[in-house]
Amino acid sequence: MAKLVTIFGGSGFVGRYIARRMAKEGWRVRVAVRHPNEALFVRPYGVVGQVEPVLANIRDDTSVRAAIHGADGVVNCVGTFDAGGKNSFQAVQNEGAARIARIAAEEGAETMVHLSAIGADPDGDSLYAQSKAEGEVAVLEAMPDAMILRPSVVFGPEDNFFNRFAAMTRLGPILPVAGAETRFQPVYVDDVAQAAVKGVLGRAHGVYVLGGPDVETFRGLMQRMLKVIRRRRLVFNMPFFVARIMAFVLDGLQTITGGLFHNGILTRDQVRSLRSDNVVAEDAKTLSDLGIEPTSMDVVLEEYLWPFRPSGQYSQIKESARNLRQS
Repeated sequence: MAKLVTIFGGSGFVGRYIARRMAKEGWRVRVAVRHPNEALFVRPYGVVGQVEPVLANIRDDTSVRAAIHGADGVVNCVGTFDAGGKNSFQAVQNEGAARIARIAAEEGAETMVHLSAIGADPDGDSLYAQSKAEGEVAVLEAMPDAMILRPSVVFGPEDNFFNRFAAMTRLGPILPVAGAETRFQPVYVDDVAQAAVKGVLGRAHGVYVLGGPDVETFRGLMQRMLKVIRRRRLVFNMPFFVARIMAFVLDGLQTITGGLFHNGILTRDQVRSLRSDNVVAEDAKTLSDLGIEPTSMDVVLEEYLWPFRPSGQYSQIKESARNLRQS
């Protein structure tokens, strides 16, 4: 019988790419999510019955154990940007990660891959970075041979980074960002998936820091995105003290409304994170150590950001016609 992998968060942005690649490897794939009926799109990743969404809540031992039972490998892709509430940093990225690893060890899983983040640090400025580091420690305590992946900003067709800022360009001539000079090293989502597959197959373990071939400032990334979507916008560097005030107000609105207003714009913790560069350290193990050539943003951005162009899918036709008239 084919081997089985359980992927927590397997219908999410990164998880779905790992699920697709594991199906191609011939494994049975169990996609563990809170709402299986919303993850039915993963089924066609394999043959009939090969990829199945199942119910799991990483805050609950019983559902986690049921999702892992019988699995040869386990992948945890679950993360959050919520500092408070039931699905807070601590509940998801520390306690949830610890629960998955502990139960994976108890159930006899042979391999485990845990998705963390660049900047994970128990003494980091942000609660996000601290919870990621605490989760890594808990995972390695239960599964010492686990693979830990620390990606920079992950980009791809379903990302919430370039898509989000591209959508903001429709609102006016100014594109405000906090930390415009902070450096990032975006990594392609399928490169992250390839790395995770190597961990599930037992071909690599330890901590790998994942970044693409390009290092850019936040401002540089926005200018690159603007070039792709054929829009002219002023990238405005919001001073950190202004960003802190704005984030304080937005976080306060979320608290006052009891979560009815969800601050998905800018949080105080994100402002603290933006003070630090998000790039691969020189002494880190990287994609190259896994035999994976990082994919450049230029290869991918054109493929999925075109809907944000003023003329959408017709932009290239119009540009060609303009060139003909000029010649």
